[in-house]
Parts: sequence; C-alpha cells; structure tokens
Amino acid sequence: MNERPISPWLAAMAAVLAALSLAGCSGPRPIAYSHLGSTPYLRPTPDDANGRTPYVFAVPVNWRQYHRVIIDPVEIYDGPDAQFGKIPSQGQAYLARVMQQRFTTRLARDFTIVTQPAPDTLRIHLTLTGASATPPVIGTLSHFDLAGGPYNALQGLRGKPGIVSGAVVYAVEIRDARSGQLLRSEVTRQYPAAMNIGASFGPMKAAEKGIEKGAEALARRITGNDEAIAPTFRAPQP
Repeated sequence: MNERPISPWLAAMAAVLAALSLAGCSGPRPIAYSHLGSTPYLRPTPDDANGRTPYVFAVPVNWRQYHRVIIDPVEIYDGPDAQFGKIPSQGQAYLARVMQQRFTTRLARDFTIVTQPAPDTLRIHLTLTGASATPPVIGTLSHFDLAGGPYNALQGLRGKPGIVSGAVVYAVEIRDARSGQLLRSEVTRQYPAAMNIGASFGPMKAAEKGIEKGAEALARRITGNDEAIAPTFRAPQP
C-alpha cells in the first residue's frame, strides 16, 4: 500500500508544534547574577507581570537634574551563572558591540555623552549576562502557521515574547558619576514584540531588537519620562 507523502505545510506545522513542546524557547530567564557589583542590593520586583525586569534596586531620584552621561564599555559577564547557552564568544562580543552602539546613540538624543565625572552627570555600566538566538527557519515559520500564529498574537497582547524568539539579558547599574552613589540597578530581559516578523530573520535579529527596546526603556527612565516602571526599594548603599 502506497503511503501519501506529508505536505511541506504539515511538516512545517509539525516542526512548530515540536518547538512548542520544547518549552516556549523565548530565551533565558534572568536571575540575580552572583557576580555583579550590585548583586547584594537587588530585590525581586513584585509587579513584574511580563518578566522583563524581575530584579531591581532603586532609590528616589530626580532624574531631570542630570544632563550628561558616561557610558562605560559594555562588559560581558563571565560568572558561573552566565546564560549564553550555545552562543559562542564571538557572538557575545558582537552583541556587546551592538549594545554599546545602540545605547550610546539613543542616550545621545537626551544627554551629552562625556568621559569624565562632573556635576549633573550619570555613569551607566551595562553588563551583558545572557542571550539566545532565534532558531533558523522555525522562528520565522512560527509567525505564520496555525499553531504559532495565534499563540504569538496572544503573547503580543500580554507584552510577552513570541514562541522560539531570541532574547537578550543584561544588567544596568546607574550611579551618580561624582559621588559614585548607586541610584538604580536592574536585571532585565528584552525581546522583540511577539508579532515582529522581521526580528525572526537571522539568529541575532531578535536579540538586537531587544537591545534597541532596552535602550529606549532606559532613556525613558533616566529622562524622567517613565516614572511607573518599577517600585523603589530602599537598601544600604554600596
């Protein structure tokens, strides 16, 4: 008896369903990394519904008093709890370069970028702690097929990542450049909108889009234009 061949569409759908069963591959979940300078001060964020910023430390700050910013070279985290999975050192270095460029470009729209401490100056230290790549082919197919499409649409409404989408995880530490006082620290995971099809083309595109979104979120925070992002935690200063 002749068996009917499986259509390419059914094969693609089966692949997406297999991906779904493997745990909604949306990148590593951030943790309170053990080797950050601000690790002792990070606390769980109680109202982080979408899992973007699960750990934070903050003190009350009038962000509008700052007009200049020092951006340290992006650090690649090498602690034992780093979350880079199968991304090789070259890929990590690439993402660090992208992060340096995107954050600098975005912050330059609102601040004067400087290299020396001065009054009204922030110092920002970014640490790339983890990332995941978008699987080839399956990441794009998941936006179109009958299994992944509705799921991604629902995830988009919830502000959560799409299925089999790459992501980037990093820590931000913000200090007053002159006093060295830690003003805010957070561990965050950024990813493209669940229905962003363009971000599914290329293994690093989703992580790059996450970096762009992270730069925008940080700029809104330290210009005082997004006061509702995360609650304030009081703790002894480092």
